[in-house]
Amino acid sequence: MDSDPDWIVPAQGCCVATQKHRPRCLTWVPAACPCLFQRSGLTWSNHGEKKLDFCDVTLLEAAQRDSDPMLREFLRLLALCHTVMVEEKGDQLVYQAASPDEEALVLAARSLGYVFLARTQDTITISELGVKRTYEVLAMLDFNSDRKRMSVLVRDPQGIIRLYTKGADTVILERLRRRGPNETFTEMALDRFAEETLRTLCLASKEVSEVEYSVWSRRHREASVLLQDRARELDKLYEEMEQNLQLLGATAIEDKLQDGVPETIQLLKLGNMKVWVLTGDKQETAMNIGYACKLLTDDMEVLEEKEISEILKAYLVSNNNLSGSRETPCSGHLSHQCPEGSCHKNRALVISGDLLDKILHTGEVLKEKGRLWQRLACCRATGSQEQGSLVEKAFVDLATSCQAVICCRVTPKQKALIVQLVKKHKNAVTLAIGDGANDVNMIKTADIGVGISGLEGMQAVQCSDYALAQFSYLQRLLLVHGRWAYLRICKFLRYFFYKTFAGLLAQVWFAFHSGFTAQPLYEGWFFALYNIFYTAYPVLSVGLLEQDVSAKKSLEFPELYVIGQRDELFNYRIFGITLLHGVSTSLASFYIALWAFEDRVGSKVVGDYESFAITVSTSALLSVLVEIILDTKFWTALSFLMVTASLLLFCLFSFLTQSIDAFRVAPSIFRFPDASRNALTDPYVLLVVLLSLVVNTIPSLTIHLYRAIVGKTTIQQKIRLKAKREPEPSVELRAHAPRGSFHRRSGYAFSHQEGYAGLITRGDSLRTGATRGDSLHTGATCSTSPGLLRQETTPALSSVPCPSA
Repeated sequence: MDSDPDWIVPAQGCCVATQKHRPRCLTWVPAACPCLFQRSGLTWSNHGEKKLDFCDVTLLEAAQRDSDPMLREFLRLLALCHTVMVEEKGDQLVYQAASPDEEALVLAARSLGYVFLARTQDTITISELGVKRTYEVLAMLDFNSDRKRMSVLVRDPQGIIRLYTKGADTVILERLRRRGPNETFTEMALDRFAEETLRTLCLASKEVSEVEYSVWSRRHREASVLLQDRARELDKLYEEMEQNLQLLGATAIEDKLQDGVPETIQLLKLGNMKVWVLTGDKQETAMNIGYACKLLTDDMEVLEEKEISEILKAYLVSNNNLSGSRETPCSGHLSHQCPEGSCHKNRALVISGDLLDKILHTGEVLKEKGRLWQRLACCRATGSQEQGSLVEKAFVDLATSCQAVICCRVTPKQKALIVQLVKKHKNAVTLAIGDGANDVNMIKTADIGVGISGLEGMQAVQCSDYALAQFSYLQRLLLVHGRWAYLRICKFLRYFFYKTFAGLLAQVWFAFHSGFTAQPLYEGWFFALYNIFYTAYPVLSVGLLEQDVSAKKSLEFPELYVIGQRDELFNYRIFGITLLHGVSTSLASFYIALWAFEDRVGSKVVGDYESFAITVSTSALLSVLVEIILDTKFWTALSFLMVTASLLLFCLFSFLTQSIDAFRVAPSIFRFPDASRNALTDPYVLLVVLLSLVVNTIPSLTIHLYRAIVGKTTIQQKIRLKAKREPEPSVELRAHAPRGSFHRRSGYAFSHQEGYAGLITRGDSLRTGATRGDSLHTGATCSTSPGLLRQETTPALSSVPCPSA
C-alpha cells in the first residue's frame, strides 16, 4: 500500500490581497548568492539566500517600496507565524523546520527582505527590509490535525497586539470578518493553483485590543493548568481568538514527483499489486497527483463519495432483504455492482477521511443525521457491530475491485485503520511505504513497512523493515530482490526437506530388515555430519544466490511477481511432491543396494554390513547433490565451490573417521575402519552406486528437460510481444480539466502530528548558540511533516492579479 504522496517543491506561488490591480509574478531558482538583490538595489539580506529569477518584478518592486500595508503584513506573517528554529553558521543562517513547506515559506519571506533572525522563549527577531525588529510572543496557537491551522499572537515594537494565522483554505475562509472582492479573487487564485497541482495555504491576521487580550490571556492561563480536558478547553479558546480575521492572501506549494515514480507504479500494477494512496491532502490535489503519476487515467470511471454511498446503501438494503434466505450477504446487490472481475479494470475509487470515519465506525455514526446513515440505521438486522462489519467488508470488496484507490484527508490513525481493514477482510499481504512521522502507525500496522529517508526525517525509517532513499527503488525491492528472496526461500525449504528425507529415511527401511533392533544403518559420524558439512553448503548457496532470471528481465516482465502471490513455488502440493521425491530417492538407494548385495560378494569380499552402509550413504548423498545441481539456474564461483566442498569434506571426514589409527585409539567411537576404502575401490560397488544415481536422477532430469522445452517457447513469445510494444511517453506533472463534479483546489499539507509550539513557548527546544550583534540564535532538532516522494527541487513564487483592498 502506498502512503502520503506529498511530493514537494517549496514556495511555488502566492496571491496577495494588495492595493494594486496589476498582476504580479516571480520565479526563483536556487543558487548560492551572498548578496541577493544587488541589481535591483535590494541589499538588505546577506545570509546566503538562494538567487531569485523574476518573471515579473512587480511584487519585488512593491516589497522594496514598502508602500503596501497588505503586502507588508503578508510577508511579516511568513516571517513570524511558524515553528522554525534558526542558528548561525559562519555568515549564514541555517533554518531547521518541522517540514520543508514551512521552511520554504520562511525562505520566501527572507528572499523578499523579511528575514527571520532569532527566536527565544518569548520573542521573535526579524529584519524587515534591513531594519531589525523584535516581537514579543504572547501565545502560540499550535497546529493539529483537527484545527488544520496555526496562529501566533505577538506584540510589535509599537505595542500593538496582532494575531497572525495560516492554515487550510477550508478553515480560514469561514473565519473571515467579511467576504469581499479580495476573498472572491483569492478563491479564484486557489482554483488556478489547484489546476497546476499546487497545495495551497491561506494567510490572515487581525488586531487584538488590550482588553480582549487580557481577558483571553487569563482564561488561557487557567486552561493551560487544567488536569482534565486541557486540550479541549484550549481548542475552545483558540477558536474564540481565531475569528473575524482579515484575509492577507494565499501561498502555494508545488508537489513534484521524483524521477521514476509513474514508471514504478505502472510496474507494480503489472505485477498484480493494488496501489492505494493514503494522503492528508485535499481530494482535488490527491486526484491531480494521481493523474500525474499515472495511477489514474482519463478513461477511468472515478467513484466519489456520492457513488460510494449509493453502492454501500444498496448493499445493506439487499443484505437486509436476504438476511432470512440461504444466500450469503456477499452475493447480494454489491456483488452485481462491483464484482472483482475485469469489468472494473477502468474504475477508480476516491474517498475522503470523513466518509472513511463513517465506514470504520459505523456503529457510532449510524446515529448521525443524513438520509444515507438513517437508512442504514433502519436496515440493521444483526446489531450495530455486525452491521459495521458488513459495511467494512462491502467497502473493502468495492475498493479491491477497483484499479486504483485514493484516500484523501486521512489522519495517521485512519491510515493504520485502513491497513488493518484490508488485513482483516482480505487474505493479502500489505506493504506500507511512507517518509514522515505521520506514516509511522501505518508502517507498523502493515505486514511490511518501508521508510523513505529524505527531507521528512528518520521517524518512518526507524520504524520500518526496509529503508529506501527514493520511491523508485521500490521496484527493485519488490520485483527483483523480493521475488528472488521468495524463490530462494522456497528452494531452500524444498531441498532442505528433500535432502533430509532422501538421506535419512533409509534408516526406517533398514529397521524392517533388522527386526527393529535399533541397530543404525549408517555410521554415527555420517549421521552427525550429513546436515552440517555434506549437504548444507549447496542448499545454503541456493538460498543465498539463486536467480531464475536476471534483474533486467525481472523488471522487464513484472508479471513474474504473480508466482509469489499465488504461492506456486512452495505450498502443500509442493511439500507433498518433495516428500514423495525424498521417499523415492531413499527407497531406490536402499533397495538397489540391498538387491545388489543379496547372496553376492565383490572381488574383495565387501558384501558385509559396513560396505552395505557405505554404498547406501554414498548413493543417497550423490543423488541429493546431483538434484541440487540440476535445479540450480544461476551458477557462480561460490556455487561451484560449495558443491565441490561438500564432496571434498565427505572424502576427508570419511578418511579421518574410518582410519585404522582412529579405530585403535577409540574403537567404540570409530567403528568403521577402512570401510569406505574397501567398498569404494570395488568396481561392483561403484556400479551399484552409479545405478542408484541414474535411477534417482532420470525422473528429475526428464521433468527439467520438459520444463525447459516448454518454458523456452513461452519466454520467447513474451520477449517478442514485449519488443512489439511501443515505448510509453514520459509522464509530466500536469493539470487535468475538471471532471464536472467539483472544482479542484489543492490543500496545504501540514504535519498531521501536534506542532512544536508548546516546546518553543516552554523553552524546552531552545539552546543558546553563538550570538551575532545583539541577537540570540537558537537551534533545535525538528520533526517531520507528511510526504512520501519528496525531493529537493527548484522553488518558485508567482502571484496572480488581485483586486484592491
